Amino acid sequence: MNHDTPARSGAKKRDVVSTHSVFGAPCWVSLTSRDLQATEDFYGAVLGWRWRNAKLGDHFRIALAGGVPVAGIAAVAAMWQMAVAWTPYFAVPNADEAVARARERGGTAAVGPLSFPPGRAALLADRDGATFGIWEGELISNWEAWRQAAPTFIRLHTRNAFDAALFYGEILDWASERTGCCQVEYEGGEVVLRSRGDVVARIDSGAVEAAPDPEVRPHWQVHFAVDDIACCARAAEKHGGSVLREAEAEAVLRDPDGAQFTVTSRRER
Repeated sequence: MNHDTPARSGAKKRDVVSTHSVFGAPCWVSLTSRDLQATEDFYGAVLGWRWRNAKLGDHFRIALAGGVPVAGIAAVAAMWQMAVAWTPYFAVPNADEAVARARERGGTAAVGPLSFPPGRAALLADRDGATFGIWEGELISNWEAWRQAAPTFIRLHTRNAFDAALFYGEILDWASERTGCCQVEYEGGEVVLRSRGDVVARIDSGAVEAAPDPEVRPHWQVHFAVDDIACCARAAEKHGGSVLREAEAEAVLRDPDGAQFTVTSRRER
């Protein structure tokens, strides 16, 4: 979901990019939170983020990395009875059409589409239960800077990668004949999604729908690029989070509210 927009942040009109020209790719990531201040403190310590107010009101904040907006935090988990989790949003030219496509293919719509001027958003779940969002409207100003500062990619852990790729591809026009669509490739048993040549998502098989551990059930995992994996892991533990897995190239962390995310070396792609 786009919590900040070119029109509201003073960008010139020629810099405005919308989901009519960029579509099918991840365009934002958002975290639901029970306590904005605690969330800001944790991610500031672990990822070095700074913060600013969002135009949507007191319940929303924008995370900045090097001055570039990279993510949104929404203190609506308790208010909307939503789980605390990181959620990727995909750009779509028409939110109503995307929601209809998802429902026709066995997905569900949890929230929306709702109006968040200058656009619209909806929160969905695919047919295996993995949650994702869609955004129709203007993207953040300086779109290319966001692409570089944003997560290196997002990964869907799902029951069957090929089945999931068909589901998302039909909703988001992946590998279609439309100019500018995302390209889908199959590499080593994974589905790899590229937008303008950059890897923006991966899909792998093996998740178990009924698993008691949410890390094993189908879900989208958000990956953030960092310089020092071990430093982020120690900071997470020090500030009330936990380390679920740690390796040289990446670590899976959990914030104090229970939201999972991955920190990935900037050298990896």
